[in-house]
Amino acid sequence: MSDYCHTSEPGVEQGAFSRLWVYQRERFPVFAHAPLVAAFSFSAVCYSALLRGQMTLPRFASAAVAFVASLIFFLQLRIADEHKDFEEDLRFRPYRPVQRGLVTLRQLGAIGLAGALCQLSLALTLRPALVIPLAATWLYLALMSKEFFARRWLKARPLTYMLSHMLIIPLVDFYATSCDWLARGERQPAGLFWFLAVSFFNGVVLETGRKIRAPQDEETGVETYTALWGRRRAVAAWMCAITLTALAAIMAAKEVDFILPVSMILALLFIAAVIVSLRFLCKPLSSRARMFESFSGAWTLVMYLSLGAAPLILKSYGITL
Repeated sequence: MSDYCHTSEPGVEQGAFSRLWVYQRERFPVFAHAPLVAAFSFSAVCYSALLRGQMTLPRFASAAVAFVASLIFFLQLRIADEHKDFEEDLRFRPYRPVQRGLVTLRQLGAIGLAGALCQLSLALTLRPALVIPLAATWLYLALMSKEFFARRWLKARPLTYMLSHMLIIPLVDFYATSCDWLARGERQPAGLFWFLAVSFFNGVVLETGRKIRAPQDEETGVETYTALWGRRRAVAAWMCAITLTALAAIMAAKEVDFILPVSMILALLFIAAVIVSLRFLCKPLSSRARMFESFSGAWTLVMYLSLGAAPLILKSYGITL
């Protein structure tokens, strides 16, 4: 382990960048997150364009602002988690970067603030009206960081806790779509609700999938859904989220006349999800438990691309399915 693990107060002089680089690798791997966020934001802009009847690719500026702002939102979520979970992580997970002194909460807070200034400047550059949904998302993120001032009550209700925190995903998605319709000075297009519903349930899929563990991988103080609900109920919750996402996706696809391709893709993915679930329930190995998180990421990536990017790209070339 690096000597940084034993440093209690990282400085801002030589080595600060390398420490932040290690932090991102462990807690917010940019190169792993960027493709998913790119698919998420680009598809949101494309879906909005489709709802407006546009058959050409969106403006580069709209897609770029949506991507950068969304990536920063997810980084800010991570930073907020570092602050609100500091004491708990210090007690049960002292190996994490902040707890072992690799970086400080003050440094992360400064990065989050710099990210907010970047988001604000991009919004003002694209269209000042974007500041309204941007501020709304910031407000909800701030409330999340304070656990809605009901931490004990929420912690006693894991499902309510998860669902309340997943609402940030459709808010980020709404902002990404507004980089298209609001940036053009138009009203919110009808049918956007179903795409936002897909975002919400996809968030539940990702959150549930990453907290399904094999018995030998459970950690003291780490609230996984397999530990809280048991293996069968945790897997059932994940499959329920998969099902709800699929239903919302079919409705979203109907809004942009792309229901047949999306239904076929969903059918194949749903069968794969059932296989992942049954294999783990039959034999709860570590490798099979990790498949839930990997599959959740793939499911989300394919979902967004099939709803936004793929239909608009095909229609821009005059291809209808």
